[in-house]
Amino acid sequence: MMFTDRVDAGRRLAGAVEHLREERPVVLGLPRGGVPVAYEVARALGAPLDVIVVRKLGVPYHPELGFGAIGEGGVRVISDDIVRHSGVRQAELTAVEHAEEQELLRRARCYREGRPRVTVEGRTVIVVDDGVATGATAAAACQVVRAQGAARVVLAVPVAPPDVIHRLRGAADDVVCLSRPHLFSAVGKWYLDFSQTTDEEVITCLTEAAAARSAPATAEAEVEVDADGVRLAGDLALPAGATAVVMFAHGSSSSRHSPRNRSVAAALRDAGLGTLLFDLLTSAEETDRANVFAIDTLARRLSGATRWLRERESVPIGYFGASTGAAAALRAAADDDASVGAVVSRGGRPDLAAPRLGDVRAPTLLIVGGHDTLVLDLNRAAQAELRCENRLEIVPGATHLFEEPGALDQVADLARAWFIRHLTEGSAPPVG
Repeated sequence: MMFTDRVDAGRRLAGAVEHLREERPVVLGLPRGGVPVAYEVARALGAPLDVIVVRKLGVPYHPELGFGAIGEGGVRVISDDIVRHSGVRQAELTAVEHAEEQELLRRARCYREGRPRVTVEGRTVIVVDDGVATGATAAAACQVVRAQGAARVVLAVPVAPPDVIHRLRGAADDVVCLSRPHLFSAVGKWYLDFSQTTDEEVITCLTEAAAARSAPATAEAEVEVDADGVRLAGDLALPAGATAVVMFAHGSSSSRHSPRNRSVAAALRDAGLGTLLFDLLTSAEETDRANVFAIDTLARRLSGATRWLRERESVPIGYFGASTGAAAALRAAADDDASVGAVVSRGGRPDLAAPRLGDVRAPTLLIVGGHDTLVLDLNRAAQAELRCENRLEIVPGATHLFEEPGALDQVADLARAWFIRHLTEGSAPPVG
């Protein structure tokens, strides 16, 4: 079984643990890669989401041999046999534990940003990771959660080798695993997109999950978008009183599940803007790499999806495009009948929208990483062709995917300010 990315894995895993909904579980993700998976599980079950931060205690001079693990709340799980046979002095073991405790606290503070830890005492707890290779960290997490007072511990993962799953049944009350290949190799081999999860993405998942449980309800729905006669899957989210909707056009090798686009979308919803993330290609079309560069086709679909959305919502509409999706957004905005209020490009390829750049009338913001030199040059050249209000913003130190600490937050801040200014402050074109 192959997974598109961690979002896809999380949604499939959510279906496998649906039977636990009535137990009102707590969902804990192992950072970093397990958190986007856990986010989807928690969202589907309507459960609180948190991280389970554990640190393995390695024997000095032989760190791969763990003599125990620690977790938050002073939880210690120690193997007396390994300590006894390691021949290491107690002072050295204490030093290891102290160092790991400091790192544990640092990570917990970083991820939660001041929010209290979700209480697990007396609860059913679902521990989630994006996959298991050796099982050492997953086993430690289950032991720590049990020591924190959980009534029942369920380990849920998309993929793991069968022998490891068998061993983990001793650490958890139940183990849910979607795929158990005998020729396992590595977790990443079972994902089409296994790009590294950043601390910022972990924080975004936790923040968005916390906000969803405390803020006024956002109407969210999986929709089937009619895009130029093609039915495409999408996610439409409308905060109460949404004043505009931003449509996301994803780039090459991505989809509506892109964690970076989802992170920006969450920031826009926090500002009261609705979001529509949808796939520009069908599953069959995605297998042909050439389709992601068929800009005219992608632009027609975006225009068709815009007409579909206007039939549902009478609010100004903006486009947020990434990579080749930015070219599709600009090409669609260049149509004579386009009434889009604003366009934002993240690490985009506006050059692929030539020669129609001069026909774009929507105010356009180009955001590029300072270290993404090739794309930066292409954006500068494309900006010279634009005749609309436009601006080029460079995020210092950022590369193409804006994976550096704080880089994606800057993208979200810039996009939010641009859309609010041009969609909600009286400068958007008439709706209809």
